[in-house]
Amino acid sequence: MFKRKALYWASSFNTACVFDSNGFADAYSKFDLMIAACAEDELEANIGTSFIDLKSFKKKHPKKWLPGFLSYDLNNEIEYLSSKNPDQLQFPDLYFFLPKHVLLLKENQLKIFSDQAEDVYNQIDQTTIPSSKQKPKVQIQARISKESYLQKAERIRRHIIRGDIYVTNFCQEFYAENAQIDPAFVFDQLNTVSPTPFACYFKAGNKYILSASPERFLAKRESKLISQPIKGTAPRSAFAAEDEHRKNILKNSIKEKSENVMIVDLVRNDLTKSAIAGTVKAEELFGIYSFTQVHQMISTITAALNQDVDVVDAIKNTFPAGSMTGAPKIKAMQLMEEFEGSKRSIYAGSAGYFSPDGDFDFNVVIRSILYNAANKYLSFQVGSAITFLADLEAEYEECLLKASAIIKVLGG
Repeated sequence: MFKRKALYWASSFNTACVFDSNGFADAYSKFDLMIAACAEDELEANIGTSFIDLKSFKKKHPKKWLPGFLSYDLNNEIEYLSSKNPDQLQFPDLYFFLPKHVLLLKENQLKIFSDQAEDVYNQIDQTTIPSSKQKPKVQIQARISKESYLQKAERIRRHIIRGDIYVTNFCQEFYAENAQIDPAFVFDQLNTVSPTPFACYFKAGNKYILSASPERFLAKRESKLISQPIKGTAPRSAFAAEDEHRKNILKNSIKEKSENVMIVDLVRNDLTKSAIAGTVKAEELFGIYSFTQVHQMISTITAALNQDVDVVDAIKNTFPAGSMTGAPKIKAMQLMEEFEGSKRSIYAGSAGYFSPDGDFDFNVVIRSILYNAANKYLSFQVGSAITFLADLEAEYEECLLKASAIIKVLGG
């Protein structure tokens, strides 16, 4: 009850975020719930000098909580890439803020970092949770048809046969124009229907991220870097025996393992740019984890951070998440820009925080609704891996499976 009240309290501010682990076991988590609200200072940057600006912002506010997000399209700043696809969402490419109020909840112990801690607690306690509302009536449209998806996926596979790439994440956009939603209520419903360990509500003025992300992009704990890419998906079943069967199929699938290990290798390579030589390792390969709608194959790669590498550079060296690009990374990103037809914006980017002790933790923005309340444009994207062995019809159905929780809360 407190968690939900705190969400609606935070949503009353012009800037706020909620990071919720939803009770999932996570050896690297600092908290079960973090809420930050009311910007005392903020950084909004677009492609050009975003990471330099972020370093300056961190130096300006040392040993502070700094939540924020990074758009996938920062790849155009990191690499020699460009994007001409339309962007209806109009989010900044990078945004961070210094919050006036920070709340941390872990194992039923609440800490409030604020000059008005008692007032904050009382305000949350007095916050009313909205009574059950009807689902919003959002007219969802597909940016590309199923036929077009299959044709494009086949063309992508020809690039794989030619040796241009060997795996990629091909994404498609679903969108709604003139959409009117209550973002906090929609996130509340999404977090109920699809609880995940890296769920995120982020409000930056009239821009909203409503995320049910199951994936960690990159975290730092003391001198250790941790990345946990997801590659490999199987649908859940309501019947225990069938559900276990599907999990075992995923666990033993040569195709899903090949996808996963290719991305593990990519992430290992990215981490070497920031790591002490010889410390990059896979702590877990092909772990199977279950969520409400899907089973996922997740691997954990770690490294010891080279102390000569700035933490912002450690993020930049690995960004964007390899699970959302493909490999080789640059060529895969070039091809997806050509085939997808929509700018990814915050989708496939990352949201998270820097903490006062020098650590950080960022998710991958997937299974997420992006909403611009000013122009009433709503968007969510889903993707799946295309490899030589991919069944393209099955990959399309996997996209719909990943979108199912979002479609449900939007009344589709």
